Amino acid sequence: MALVNGNYLKLKAGYLFPEIGRRVKAFSEANPDAALIRLGIGDVTEPLPQACRDAMKNAIDEMGTRDGFHGYGPEQGYAWLREAIAKHDFQSRGCDISADEIFVSDGSKCDSSNILDILGEGNRIAVTDPVYPVYVDSNVMAGRTGDANEGGQYGGLSYLPITAANDFTAPLPSSPVDLIYLCFPNNPTGAVASREQLKSWVDYALEHKALILFDAAYEAFIQDPAIPHSIFEIEGARQCAIEFRSFSKNAGFTGTRCALTVVPKGLMGTSATGEQVELWGLWNRRQSTKFNGVSYIVQRGAEAVYSEQGQAEVKALISFYMENAAIIRRELSAAGLTIYGGEHAPYVWIKTPEGMDSWGFFDHLLNKANVVGTPGSGFGAAGEGYFRLSAFNSRSNVDEAMRRIRAL
Repeated sequence: MALVNGNYLKLKAGYLFPEIGRRVKAFSEANPDAALIRLGIGDVTEPLPQACRDAMKNAIDEMGTRDGFHGYGPEQGYAWLREAIAKHDFQSRGCDISADEIFVSDGSKCDSSNILDILGEGNRIAVTDPVYPVYVDSNVMAGRTGDANEGGQYGGLSYLPITAANDFTAPLPSSPVDLIYLCFPNNPTGAVASREQLKSWVDYALEHKALILFDAAYEAFIQDPAIPHSIFEIEGARQCAIEFRSFSKNAGFTGTRCALTVVPKGLMGTSATGEQVELWGLWNRRQSTKFNGVSYIVQRGAEAVYSEQGQAEVKALISFYMENAAIIRRELSAAGLTIYGGEHAPYVWIKTPEGMDSWGFFDHLLNKANVVGTPGSGFGAAGEGYFRLSAFNSRSNVDEAMRRIRAL
């Protein structure tokens, strides 16, 4: 008799995006002529940068020769890509991060889940609310939580509300925790964390010997030079933080798959017997055992992001999506809606109209405007009463979606 992992049975009825897909499918089947505009999931729409495409084409040609063929690569990533990442993304900002502390992977979503493989079951865990669902669901799947209550919050997790009431600033936990998930620029609210706010988190983690799991997938969208792009811009973060990054949103690699995780050497965890253990070695062993690395072709494409041409093309992509966000902000404000975010992130966070909850607003936009967004309650209890629209789409679709919403 094959037993299932009972922790999966604790998950709520459906992961947020599959539930959106179910409702959209039902609508489309009932309304086959409706021209849907999808501003829901954070999937990019614009073509890969030319520099990346050229690099991948050249890599394919290399793979067609005996001398240029590459089989299994290093599980941690090729040295030339890790060195480019270290130089351009971290050292250029004054971060003390070396190439061998960077692990190339196929997605920060994967890494933020897989990191639990090297962390113990007794950790007290804090997440923001609303929250990117993967942080919570991966802990549920791994047996790190209790059951969900009627509001959808799981026992064993400390929820830190980020709402308009606290200016979307994550409050420090009221009781000690061991693992802290932070995402800035924030998905879904679009909020950012100042240097002072991040320093307060680093200070907290150092005081309580906690570990910060910092998701910086949207750092490229930051417009204000005073806002940190990395937790490692904060003194002391090497002793208390792991950072996740991705090429998905800045360079359009959602379908190509390339990301990275930074695990500083000397960052320590504690064993059940009280022994101090370096996390770098555990993660290196985990990746070497369970991961075969990102393909040579894709890594060459990622390396091209750091070329002069690649940097210019990525900057243009970021500007395009942020212009979309500015259009969404302007048009929704003109429609009388209260909006947040969209200034340093590709997400606009909307207060739902009076008397309408987040799934109600989802159905309203779907049925009346044929526009698909994301209900805030799908990101956590504190997301109820809010709604997320993504700036990842063509300009014509964004303009048309805003026209439809303003016509309601």
